Amino acid sequence: MPQTTQQDSGRGLWYGMAAYGIWGLFPLFWPLLEPGAADDILANRMVWSLVAVILMLVAQRHWSWIRPLLRQPRRVAMLAGAATVISVNWGVYIWAVNNGHVVETSLGYFINPLVTIAFGVLVLKERLRGAQWTAVGIGAAAVAVLTVAYGRLPWIALVLALSFATYGLLKKQVGLSGLESLAAESAFMFPFALGYLVYLELSGRGTFGHTVPGSYGWGHSALLMLSGVITAIPLLFFGAAAVRVPLTVLGLLQYLAPVFQFLIGVAVFHESMPPARWAGFALVWAALALLTWDALRQVRADRAGRAALRPQPAPAQPETVRR
Repeated sequence: MPQTTQQDSGRGLWYGMAAYGIWGLFPLFWPLLEPGAADDILANRMVWSLVAVILMLVAQRHWSWIRPLLRQPRRVAMLAGAATVISVNWGVYIWAVNNGHVVETSLGYFINPLVTIAFGVLVLKERLRGAQWTAVGIGAAAVAVLTVAYGRLPWIALVLALSFATYGLLKKQVGLSGLESLAAESAFMFPFALGYLVYLELSGRGTFGHTVPGSYGWGHSALLMLSGVITAIPLLFFGAAAVRVPLTVLGLLQYLAPVFQFLIGVAVFHESMPPARWAGFALVWAALALLTWDALRQVRADRAGRAALRPQPAPAQPETVRR
């Protein structure tokens, strides 16, 4: 491999680690926005995400994708659907983190690959290999164990996994880059988010632009504005990684985020992890290990198949001996 390609792949790996690392550290950021409620934080995140992404598009002078998109109503409709489900995902995630359910949010992103596989079967009519079926079965057993452990259905994890899997399915159909997709989705949700912020202001529940002695000051408003940048930056890193490293590498890197979230929930916020919950998480991790092993095995098999089909050079002909 040429040195420049190796360097590019190395940068891609760091970009991917940065993207998933930032996503994994999100549980440390959202509590800083209290005493803002989850709906207040979510509305501000939507508004300031559009501001941040527009500034990035201006800096890159990257507007050529908008007109072709607007000429395709089906893609626009799917983007509207993606904006809706990611708003649900964001809202539940922020509420869960700020209400002491960080470990359960990590569970949602651990089981997300399993839900994505199930969507592939149910929606895209894909055929699964035996190991994938086994992994999905283990994941279902894990949800049953965790339902008993929590004393309720782990609805936070399930909503996060289902909404993000739906979001991924819609984004796959639309085919936009991370920054372009965030711009379109933020534009869809901006009128609703801005209108809701006005409602919060009129009802006295809004926190942006206010100061309360002994509670929060202008730094709180600055952090609310920063939520837009915090949302956009990892997407830029992810986009830079996606064009530099194989999808199998990205697939492995995606586990960084829930690992960080889990560790933060247990080590920083000291959330309870009784033995039954450990058993449920162990089943999830076993399913993911099986899924990863199967994916790597399939990659090796595909490479071997391509190598076998590659034309082989003709054997060298012996020189004719001159007499």
